This record gives sequence, C-alpha cells and structure tokens, in this order.
Amino acid sequence: MLVFKPTYKPFGNKAILIEWPQEISEEILQDILSFKNKIQLHYTGFYDITTAYNSLTIYLNSIIINFDNEIISLNKIYSYNVEKTKYKKNFTWHIPACYHSDLAPDLESFLELKNLTLSKLIDLHSRTIYTVYFLGFLPGFPYLGGLSNQLHLKRKTAPDLNIKKGAIGIGGQQTGVYTVDSPGGWHIIAKTPINFFDINKEPPCFIKAGDKIIFDPISKSTYNSIAKQILNDTYKIKKQNLYV
Repeated sequence: MLVFKPTYKPFGNKAILIEWPQEISEEILQDILSFKNKIQLHYTGFYDITTAYNSLTIYLNSIIINFDNEIISLNKIYSYNVEKTKYKKNFTWHIPACYHSDLAPDLESFLELKNLTLSKLIDLHSRTIYTVYFLGFLPGFPYLGGLSNQLHLKRKTAPDLNIKKGAIGIGGQQTGVYTVDSPGGWHIIAKTPINFFDINKEPPCFIKAGDKIIFDPISKSTYNSIAKQILNDTYKIKKQNLYV
C-alpha cells in the first residue's frame, strides 16, 4: 500500500479533519480505512469517525486543548504497522438489479441521451465490480466508484421529488442505490428489491466502505419474486469474502 502524508486541521473545536490528495483512488480509500481502524484501536476520547472520498473526520467528546499534541498522537498511530491492527472483513455483494422501464423512470431517456441500446447499458453497468467508497446523502446510500466512462452523465438540473427506495441511479461519474424514498437528481436506470437500510436490523446497513458490489441483472418477474422473499425475510444476499 502507498504511504501518504495526510494533512490535519481543526473542524470546529471538537473535531479533527484529516485529508488526503483530492482524487478518487482505491489506494487512498484503503489508506483512509486503515487509518480509521488504527484510530479506533489506539486513540481515545472520540465518539464517531466518518469517511469520504479523500478525508476522515474524528468527532471528539471534548474541546481540543492542544491541537499540535493531537497531531503528534495521530501521526504516531498512522505510522503503526498493519500487523498491529485488526481489520473488519470486507465482502463482495451481489445485488440483483432489474433494468426495466416500469421500475426505472429514466431508463429510456438515459438510453437516448447516451445513444445506447438496453443490452449495451446492462452490459456496461453490470460487468463492473464497484468499490464502496463511503456511505452518505441518505442512510446507507453507497457511493460507488468504477462506473464505465460510457455511462457518465451529469445530474439532472431539476431533481425529482420522489425517487423510490431501491432505485439505482447514475450521477456524474458515480452510480449508487437510493436506500429510502427521497428527492434526488440522479438518473434512475434500474431498481433492486434489496433493502440497503433497515432500522430494525443491527447493523441497519449491511455494507460498509471498502466493500465491493456487483449488480446482477434480473427480469421483472424475478424482481417481484425476490421482493416477496425479502418481505418474508427468506432472501439471503449472495456475498463473498474480500479481505480476511
């Protein structure tokens, strides 16, 4: 793994913002997640850590008294060998996705804008192994990296007011899944029956940063069948160990 030189700055008086180079990179992602795990094991006095494409924010229980001392402590933790830390397992998740206009209101317009056939779109979107960079915008909403250049399309100028849970969208260079009914400006090209966020489960979201996602194309009838299984709590999402 590449070694970076993260920068540190106060984020208010009770948080520390740590930043990496401003690019979307799996090497940067793995460095961020490695540092996060080290902090969780070796740093004290915080109640939450959040990550994004190029940053990590530590939210502290009390006001920062000496910021320079905090940087010294964090730099020491950053330099710890990987062998000194424990890592949570990451998985590759197979997510069923139905590319049907009845479930994807922007599918036809997207095909027209990108001059693609439906079969080509499905091939381009489903053959990629996507990386989960972070969760945000909505509870459990995965920001996925790796979208084919042929599918890049800037977000809508006028967002839709009610995108349905399970909608799979494209916004700019990214693809993602709406985890709850929500307004949004991404182009909806497919839908999954999988619940990415369930407040009644622990944890509420089954994926995490560093995981991988593969979209498996399904028919509308298969979509309806899986939706019934999910309602009866009998459907198990296919997954594979990524890291051990």
